[in-house]
Order: sequence, then C-alpha cells, then structure tokens
Amino acid sequence: MKPFTEEDVEFYIQNKVERRHHLVSKTVDEVQKIIQQLTAEISYRDTRFQAISNSGVHNENFRVLAPSHFLITVPLRGLTGYREHQVRHWRYYTVHGAKLLSPVRDPEELQQWLEVEQFSKSLQQWHETEVNIEGDLVPAKVLAIFRELMEKSITSCNLSSKVSILESFSSVVRVAVETPDSQVEVELVPTVEIPTCWPEKARWPRCFKRWPSQEKVQCIKSFGFNLLARSNYHWQLGFSRAERMLIEGLDEDGGCRMKCFRVMRQMKEDVWCTGNKPILTTYHLQMVLFWTCEKYPRTKDWRCFREGFLRMVKKLHKCVSQHFLKHYFVRGTNLLKYANTSDLDLVAGKLAIFLENPVLCLD
Repeated sequence: MKPFTEEDVEFYIQNKVERRHHLVSKTVDEVQKIIQQLTAEISYRDTRFQAISNSGVHNENFRVLAPSHFLITVPLRGLTGYREHQVRHWRYYTVHGAKLLSPVRDPEELQQWLEVEQFSKSLQQWHETEVNIEGDLVPAKVLAIFRELMEKSITSCNLSSKVSILESFSSVVRVAVETPDSQVEVELVPTVEIPTCWPEKARWPRCFKRWPSQEKVQCIKSFGFNLLARSNYHWQLGFSRAERMLIEGLDEDGGCRMKCFRVMRQMKEDVWCTGNKPILTTYHLQMVLFWTCEKYPRTKDWRCFREGFLRMVKKLHKCVSQHFLKHYFVRGTNLLKYANTSDLDLVAGKLAIFLENPVLCLD
C-alpha cells in the first residue's frame, strides 16, 4: 500500500482498472457469443422471446454486476402500445392457476402488476393460460417457459459442456457459462421493453436539481423503461437505457466523475467487497455515482480527482453503514433492503479504515 498521489492514481488506472476492463471485455465477448446462440435457438422455438445481439461490452441487454456475475435481459416480442393502468384490487395465484385465499404481499415501489390489456397490440400467445391468469401476465409462468426452452436449447446447440442451469430458490433463470479463463454466472431475465413511456412511480427529476440538465432529462425519459420478470407475481421496473444515457457524456465538461467511479469500482472488487457474488455490485456503485453527481452538479466540483473520489467513497460508506441506498429513479426503493446486514457492516468497516487513511492497493 502506497500514499494516495496523482502518480499512484495513474499507475493504478493503467495497471488495475485498464487490465480489469480488458479481462471483463474478453469475458463478455465469450459469454455473449454463447448466449446469442442460445437465445437465437429459443427465439426459433418461441417467437415471443427475442435473440440478444452480439455487440460487445456496451450491449444494452448486458449488465456486468461483477467480473464473473452478469445479468442479461431477453426482450419479449408481441406486446406494444403500453399504457399505465388504474389501481385495482389484485389477485394472487399459484403458478398452476389456483387462487390463493389471501394476498402474499403488495408490490413494492420498484414492482408492479401487468395486464395484457395494458397493451394496445398483443400476440394471441400472450392471452393463453400458459402465461396469463384472468388477464394478468404472470412473470413466474413466463420464466417457467423460458427455463424449459433454455434447457432444450443447451442440448440442441451442443453446449452442455459449456453451459449448465443452476438451481435457484426462486423462479429466476441462472446459468453457469464456462469460458477459456473462468466460469461466469449469468442471470437471464425475460423483459418487456417499453420505449417512449415513463412510469408514474419514477417521479424524477426532483425539483430544482441542476444535474442533469433539463434537455438531458427529456432525452432520457424519451427512451422509456423496462419491465423485468424477476419474481413470481410482480414485474420489476428497470431503467437500463436511462442509466446508459446518464453515463454517456458524463464528463463533457472535462470532469473526472467516471475516473472516480472506475477507481471506486476497482477498490470495491479488490479490497472492500471481494468475491464472485459480492453483496455490493457495480449497479449499487452506479447509484452512488448518480446521487453524488446530483448533489455536486458544478464543473468545479469534479476538477480534482482526490476530492471527487473521496466524496464518492464517503457517500458509499454512508449508504452501507445505514443499510440504505435509494434507487435513483424510484426514491421509495432501498436497494440494500434484503442485503445481509453483517456483510454490509463488514464492508462499512473496511470503507471507514480507508477513509481514515486513503491509500490505493497497488500490489
């Protein structure tokens, strides 16, 4: 461990951050080729599922949560013309369609129900009982079909030696993918993409905020949102396109925001929160980045790397210590709500030690 100097930062970026980027990009490329082949086969078997494209680390369907843990959204076809729906008393069922006597729980802030009638155009297959219960599109049913198609496609594509389906306590589809250098866990999530519409639950931006600009806000909202099949009953709101737009051009004013973010991510993976499935992912750090940019919107706030970086780490430490990290677009959501508090406290301790004596791990 060496003093925190500009020379050390540049050395760290060249020897740690850039090396990570190269290795992750290589792994993404390997995994993408395999998943593209599998989703093409799935799409051939059931046209409701769209094959993902093979467009590298910047693929909007691809999220790197950690170097060996990826999330891939698989777009669903045949549902267009979405509109918000009036609140009603919702029903709960088993996956097989039997009505439950009492509700399991209401949707959380980042979740919602979805009816096929919320789309002005829909394929007849979305009205079938294999995915639909009394008008509700049920994520667990969609996931069950997708999982079965994935199992068949792994065999028909002769990929059994490279891909295996992992057991899951929920209906989420998780696979292990063998690459030449490592094994990667991939979560595959069927997703309804809803462009040109912004959800009512995402009351953003907040009043009188200077970041991002109003022009940027309107552009971001025009890209819409997604609904992800990640639980039995409720669809989860996702904002991958909006988040990508926020990051694009983040340092057009010559600032060092992304530089701070990349170094923070590297320190998180190397020191503060290590492992293949860390309790803090790149997505959590991205939320910290957005909140910090909003609180410090001026160009002069991001001229000095050391100040900007420590500012961001302090925000991360506060969130982890309090076990509370708000979603940037849906403020009522705590992204650390279900995280193991002991693990969070351990990370908070490491962050506190770093902030007392800020040094980069150059070994």
